[in-house]
Amino acid sequence: MFFCFLTFSIFGQIGRQSRLPNYFGFQVRTLFPTRFIGEASSTLTKDGYSTTISQKIGYSFGGTVRVGLTELIALETGINLTQRYYGLRMDLPDSSLSADDQFGFIQYDIPINALIYIKFTDKFYMNASFGVALGYKPSSIGIITNPGGTHQFLNVGLVDIHKKIGVDINANLGFEYRTKKAGIFYLGGSARLPLSPLFQLITKYKNGTYGIVTYG
Repeated sequence: MFFCFLTFSIFGQIGRQSRLPNYFGFQVRTLFPTRFIGEASSTLTKDGYSTTISQKIGYSFGGTVRVGLTELIALETGINLTQRYYGLRMDLPDSSLSADDQFGFIQYDIPINALIYIKFTDKFYMNASFGVALGYKPSSIGIITNPGGTHQFLNVGLVDIHKKIGVDINANLGFEYRTKKAGIFYLGGSARLPLSPLFQLITKYKNGTYGIVTYG
């Protein structure tokens, strides 16, 4: 799945004034689902039972460090917490059963980006960056939904213990306003493409000893 972010950041200079200053900042990002690459939803089906998982709006926040390499080139890194949300739709038409639910998935990210500035005035800049992000997925997630009676829908987002660390490709484009006293204010957009699935979805319908399981 492909993810897009709307980013707002505030930076302050680290240390004394210099020709190639370093900055530390705090950023907040809103995560939007998109169909630009791949689908925003996916459906698993088996024996008449289907589960659809779809992206919802999420968020991310954390700290960022910029290290100046030249006047118009910098290295950017930091650490962020990313909270994703997914909607779940379970259907079993033969039993006239359906239910909706959602779960959240947490990931910690360390981005490493090369950043280029385009100077418009002494205070207004545009910048673009490109790089990778190392992501750590601390745990699997799961939820049980009871539509009534003895019927149950179980959904698990399984994180393989050997695949807790992943790599994403990310790109950013935005504009910043620089002040000497208040620091730097940045507003822009980001895109992130995971190189591997975040988790494996396992979904099950259960009624007493009867069950249907599918995964993907």
